[in-house]
Amino acid sequence: MRIALFTETFLPKVDGIVTRLKHTVEHLQKQGDEVLIFSPEGGLKEYKGAKINGIKGIPLPLYPELKLAIPNPSIGFSLRRFKPDLVHVVNPAVLGLGGIFYAKKYDIPLVASYHTHLPQYLHHYNLGALEGLLWEMLKLAHNQARLNLCTSTAMVNELESHGIERVDLWQRGVDTDSFHPDLISNQMRDRLSGGNPDAPLLLYVGRVSAEKEIDKIKPVLENIPNARLAIVGNGPAREELEALFAGTNTNFVGYLHGQDLGSAYASADAFIFPSSTETLGLVLLEAMAAGCPVVAARRGGIPDIVTDGVNGYLFEPDDPQGAIAATQKLLAKTDEREQLRQNARKEAEKWGWASATTQLRNFYQGVLSRDIGLVA
Repeated sequence: MRIALFTETFLPKVDGIVTRLKHTVEHLQKQGDEVLIFSPEGGLKEYKGAKINGIKGIPLPLYPELKLAIPNPSIGFSLRRFKPDLVHVVNPAVLGLGGIFYAKKYDIPLVASYHTHLPQYLHHYNLGALEGLLWEMLKLAHNQARLNLCTSTAMVNELESHGIERVDLWQRGVDTDSFHPDLISNQMRDRLSGGNPDAPLLLYVGRVSAEKEIDKIKPVLENIPNARLAIVGNGPAREELEALFAGTNTNFVGYLHGQDLGSAYASADAFIFPSSTETLGLVLLEAMAAGCPVVAARRGGIPDIVTDGVNGYLFEPDDPQGAIAATQKLLAKTDEREQLRQNARKEAEKWGWASATTQLRNFYQGVLSRDIGLVA
């Protein structure tokens, strides 16, 4: 198959969407498919054999790491040369709308996928009044597609409840080789804890932004004597959060990659994830693959991954004591924590990227089995 993939974010950006797309592109190419990526310009020309067509963009005011890439006529020329069997738009917002436009213009079968719960994000940027309008815009865009994919059952239900049609579940995936309990390291633990490796070590990995609700970790830290918190990642809220956590045992580590990231997960005592806007929460799967017990909000796609008391602990996001009690329980029960580690790893081992991409190819084939026309 020849697949034109439109995404609002790709390398060198680091986030869960990029992680999924990286593995998807790699496995599609390995299976003999050819992928052409349309993404905001980032300096890369190809990835794992897939050509990248970088579109000039402007930084998003609320989040400068994200670029708004405005569709232009060069997209149409590139599509006509590539002659894709199918167009897949990821989180259609700006550039993705260009993918929708040209897919309809050239009668190319269209698949869309939903990875970022934008309507909920609005509330964290004082724009909640626009939620209804955004849902209408999302419905208009997604209902152009022959198939809409979500990464959790909660998001399938959410999209269907807002009038989005032809929705199905794209299974989760995680790299169980890069994230493994064997990567535990005293040196990494010393680094994350600021030189206090014997203290209880809490870990957060992800975007450092308002919608991740990292501020809710502060009361957890304050209620566990001697605990240390490592925040791995970066984003627009870092400066604000550094001020909020000033005077606490918190280490803002910045980005970690590759084996360092795997070692960070494996070396922590608990992975704390308070976000209530997750469509899935890929970092939770990475933590679980590394054998790090998780404490996470019972909302969005997270309950698809975490089974309370079996491979982690869930708390009600609206209960200010919930995360505190769950984390204290996790750290207090050594034997139970070890069982949670083992169960977390077993759960992660069920979800490889190869099988997730095979499922995606089957979705593509199902769409293509209908009346398909190639680019003229």
